[in-house]
Amino acid sequence: MKRVILILLDGVGVGELPDAEEYNDKGTNTLSNLSKAYGRLCLPTLENLGLGNITDIRGVKPLKQTRGAYGKMAEKSKGKDSTTGHWEIAGIILHKPFPTYPDGFPKEMIKKFENVIGKKTIGGYPASGTEIIKKLGQEHLKTGAPIIYTSADSVFQIAAHKDIIPLDQLYNLCEIARTLFPAIGRVIARPFIGTPHSFKRTTERKDFSLAPPEPTLLDCLKEKELPVTLIGKIDNIFAMKGYTQAIHTRDNKDGRNKILKVMKDQNSGLIFINLIDFDMLWGHRNDVQGFARGMEDFDRWLPSCLEMIKEEDILFITADHGTDPTTPSTDHSREYVPVLAVGPKVKKGINLGTRDSFSDLGATIADYFGITLKNGKSFLDAII
Repeated sequence: MKRVILILLDGVGVGELPDAEEYNDKGTNTLSNLSKAYGRLCLPTLENLGLGNITDIRGVKPLKQTRGAYGKMAEKSKGKDSTTGHWEIAGIILHKPFPTYPDGFPKEMIKKFENVIGKKTIGGYPASGTEIIKKLGQEHLKTGAPIIYTSADSVFQIAAHKDIIPLDQLYNLCEIARTLFPAIGRVIARPFIGTPHSFKRTTERKDFSLAPPEPTLLDCLKEKELPVTLIGKIDNIFAMKGYTQAIHTRDNKDGRNKILKVMKDQNSGLIFINLIDFDMLWGHRNDVQGFARGMEDFDRWLPSCLEMIKEEDILFITADHGTDPTTPSTDHSREYVPVLAVGPKVKKGINLGTRDSFSDLGATIADYFGITLKNGKSFLDAII
């Protein structure tokens, strides 16, 4: 009854990659810089697992003897977005990045979309999702024009007030955009409610992602008839493929509760969760206080998860990119990500060093279940 619990802390990087300067991310280190800006982080559970051995974190000491294995992973794919990071963990390496639009969408692209949907749009430039509805929300209410915007990621985002463009219509607009712009990583529906000066995004966000170009770790596990439960937004990132159960969440707290519930019910296979608040609520808003408190909340919760670990379980903790909240940028950062492993069979005090690719983690999980992936080098033999 082998089981893997894979917890992804969205945006929790551990230091700039060698090519970070190409992405305007020189000097980024999400956890280290966060700890300095906050003063110190209190993360005793993660410290015990070896987090302080990976990068310099104020308040988190490096230990000679850790409860499990620790290391960091480089992103081999080009880019620094969520889709690229998740796909690489699952064994897909992209040698060409998804297109991004740092200067906004080209006029011909916007015109193409407007011609098909039969109405004008507003926006069209990179922006924070909360800021753009503050800026353009009132105009949207008056004109009914969908708000279009992007970010440093390869995303085409459509924001609309639910009273102006109902949810089903917003999703339909996204499906149209998905068809028109097949190279973009994700088309994202961003519904909101409220009145001017008090607009609020709802939890009905929906991502319309590209399908991975080849079978992923998730597909291989499902084909072997193993349970694959995805918690959070992960089903959208994998274009609704490769799982037996998908559970959406409201926030990190809800996600943590659902991990424990699934662990009670599912005794084998993969449980894969994305805790998105680090990225969505705090990283993209440069909210140092919120990010730090979120890390400490996770650390206080983690023992309840570790208590549920069974004899054949391996728990991995990692991330998909950085989102350093201490830099002027509010975008993702090109960083190494941590990898922590713990379980009854996992050796203590194992330093995994610096892995060449996120796909090493996917290869290790596949190896545990007797599967071989095309990409990645398994480190299973090093930890058990």
